[in-house]
Parts: sequence; structure tokens; C-alpha cells
Amino acid sequence: MSAQFSDDGRDFVRRDWSALVKADPSATIFSTPDYLKLYWEEFGEELGLLLAFVEREGTQVGVAAFEDLGTTIRFLGGTEVTDYLGPVAAPADTEFVAGELISGLVERGGWEELDLRGLPEDEPWLELLRKAAEEAGLSVEVTDDKEPVAPFLPLAGSWDEYLASLPSKLRHEIKRKARKLESELGAFTIVESTEETLGSDLDRFVELHRSSEGPKGKFMQPGMEIFFRRLGETFLPEHVFHLTFLEVAEEKLAGTIGFLFEGTFSLYNSAFDHDQRGLSPGMVLVGEDIRLAIDHGCSAFDMLKGDYEYKYRFGAYRRAIKRLVIRAS
Repeated sequence: MSAQFSDDGRDFVRRDWSALVKADPSATIFSTPDYLKLYWEEFGEELGLLLAFVEREGTQVGVAAFEDLGTTIRFLGGTEVTDYLGPVAAPADTEFVAGELISGLVERGGWEELDLRGLPEDEPWLELLRKAAEEAGLSVEVTDDKEPVAPFLPLAGSWDEYLASLPSKLRHEIKRKARKLESELGAFTIVESTEETLGSDLDRFVELHRSSEGPKGKFMQPGMEIFFRRLGETFLPEHVFHLTFLEVAEEKLAGTIGFLFEGTFSLYNSAFDHDQRGLSPGMVLVGEDIRLAIDHGCSAFDMLKGDYEYKYRFGAYRRAIKRLVIRAS
């Protein structure tokens, strides 16, 4: 068996798989050992850790991180804060790694169900893991994930090209909202956090978030706030974490958190001043985030999970996210 299993959190560092993340075109920020280690430290207290390392001729060629819940094993990351889940491997090794992961889990035993969520339908891991499980004689079911859609937007090479690619109605709406906000409140500026301003900027972002109505306003509990602050502290120095605000007269009216990773900008979270709801500061800021992503040379803007109507106003298409359930019998 080529799959080796570990429940030791030190292996996030000792067996660092960052090189495999870069080699796997389907990998995201959520695949990195830094992100998964942080998630584990903040939310893994009641979960059993199970790291799987696949080797070929003594070289580590694939990794998957799991939560061991006893009779159920699922990818590490949960469903609330981690949008995409799954193994990582270079393209030449993906089929081998999928097979070794399934056969290794079967040989290890002790589970009744593999509940594998967060698998994009248009990436190879869903099909490879399904095929490997079927070949191992296991029961397999593919269903929609809890959040079954992650709208996705390929980007043009410039802001003008992006706008020109949109239907005229969408293009007009993006421009109209920005003009309306400026005409009512004055000129706005877009400000990105730095290491020096991160703490106070996150204070404002959390304040905006908690002012929201419904479940969103209750999301940023103290434990979640700590997680977000640690994300910033970990990934902002690497220019991956971007906390961006729309400001008018030095007042922050809307904020977004995004990840710029391997040519894709992912819109992770957002909040805005609800007193200015009628002027759509959040929508204007998302448009400016797309402009910034293009300026940073990104080829895609990922709206991440959540089938919200506003995401399609920027030209995103529906990207399906699946759940693969594998049962031992």
C-alpha cells in the first residue's frame, strides 16, 4: 500500500505539500497545508485528524486531509468556511493517487461512510475517486453538495475588455451603480489593507458584518472572528489575503475579503453599511475587486459557493459542486 496515514498535526509542516498544490491545476488556497493547519487548530478540537500521504518510489506524489469522525470520514475543512475540498497531486499522478487513497482507506478500515464534499464537477477528482471506489467494489453515490453552486467568472485581459464581454444590460448596470453612488455621496476610493492596518481594518469589517440581518449577522462569532484574523495574519504577508474597502470621505462603507492564488481571485466574504443599502456600496466594491483582479493579472474571478443572484450580474456562470458518498457495504 502506497498510502500512509497520520493523525499527527505536526505533519502539516513535516510533510509540507505546498509543491503539490502548485503542481495541481485544480488546487486552491483551501488545499494548502497552511490553510488546513489553521482550520484544524481553530475548529478541529472535537474532530479526529487523518492525513493521507501517497508515495510512488519513495517520493510524495499525493496528499489528502480528512476528518475522522469514527464511522464517517470526510475531507478536512467542514462546510462553513472551506469552499473546495479534495486531494492534491500533479496531473500525471492523479489517477494513481485516487486509487491509492481509496484502497488505503479500505485496508485501514474502521469506517462505514466516506462523505466527500466540496468537489467541483468540472475538476478531475470527483470522477477519479468515484471510479476508484467502484473498482474497489464499494457503493457510490454522487449528489449535490450542501451549497451546490459556486459561480465562476473567466476574466479578460483588461477592464475594458471585461466590460465589453458582458451583455449590454449588465455592463450598463455596473457603470450605473458606480455613478449613482458618486453622485449621492461623492467620489469613492478603493483601499487595500496592509500589515500595519490589518488589525483596525478587520475591526471595521467585523463591525460591518455583525450589522447584517439574519444568519449573516450572527456568523461572525468570536471563534469565527479569530479564524478570520489568523487568515489575514497568515496570508496577507504572502499577498494572498486581500481585505479591500470602498471608502467615501475616509469612511469604510463596504469591505470584501478575497484570496489571490495561482492566477485566480476568490471572493471569500463581504459586508457593507446597511444604512447605504440603496446605493449598493457592496456591489460597486465587487466590481472594483474584479478590476483589481484583472490588474493583478488574474485569469479568473471565483465567486465561491452560494447561488446568489448578485453574482450573475457580473457575468459569472454556474459551476456545480458535488458530494461523493462512498459506503463500505
